[in-house]
Amino acid sequence: MTHRFEGRRAIVTGASRGIGAAIAQRLAADGAAVAIVARTVDEPGQGFDGTLAATAHLIRAAGGTVTIVPAALENPESRARIVPEAEAALGGSVDILVNNAAAAIFQPLRHYPAKRAHLTFEVNVHAPLDLAQRVIPGMRERGEGWIVNITSGTARIRPVEPLPAGETDLDADIHGTALYGMSKAAQDRMTAGLAAELNGTGIRVNAVRPRSAVATSGALSVASTMVGSEWFVPESLEEMVEAVTWLCDTPPHHTGRIEASLDVLEREGLTVRDLRGRPIMKEQKA
Repeated sequence: MTHRFEGRRAIVTGASRGIGAAIAQRLAADGAAVAIVARTVDEPGQGFDGTLAATAHLIRAAGGTVTIVPAALENPESRARIVPEAEAALGGSVDILVNNAAAAIFQPLRHYPAKRAHLTFEVNVHAPLDLAQRVIPGMRERGEGWIVNITSGTARIRPVEPLPAGETDLDADIHGTALYGMSKAAQDRMTAGLAAELNGTGIRVNAVRPRSAVATSGALSVASTMVGSEWFVPESLEEMVEAVTWLCDTPPHHTGRIEASLDVLEREGLTVRDLRGRPIMKEQKA
């Protein structure tokens, strides 16, 4: 363990697996006391992987401090418990909030169910804003804090190309990511708005996305359906986590940024480390 975040308290949502679990492990390895949030604490009969219990086990085995806060982010009453329970368990107000949890249901907009659209915006927009509003008072009182939103390249609007000759019924968004991208675009605008409002208070609000895709099992499963797309050039989980970790300790002037993880690494000249904070040698990454 290192001591970069010693004395700081963090909340990481969507921390039962993938990017969220990895971010929680790395923050704890660098000394933060971490509250991990997701729906699934454990799944009897389903194995130990992909649960908050599994993430907590990995953190404690590495000597870190962690508490579990189960919550359904799409439910306002459930997520209202997150910050108070985390602060009570960690012994003080939150210094770092990482909004990683996301709902991603891919299908064409023209027959996208309203119930699914509502769920997506609750998890991807309303929950991050709700949690930010709840941690901001404590951050303002201390004069510093870090809010990091995990966004997506699907938020960017790409030009619509003319249909090939003879084709009349192609989906406008062939991979069905438009609704998810809409929610992430709203989250990006929220990031910029909060950063502007809080500028000068010591609270940094930033968003980071993979440049293409992070090599998690979930992302690779989606990428396998997208022949010829940029998703087939994934970055490592550790590269994404390194960028997020830097944004959890960024200087006061670095706020309101919405950028790609690999751009952060290259600009800042960061050394990529594993989830226990140990440098990864280039030959090990190959």
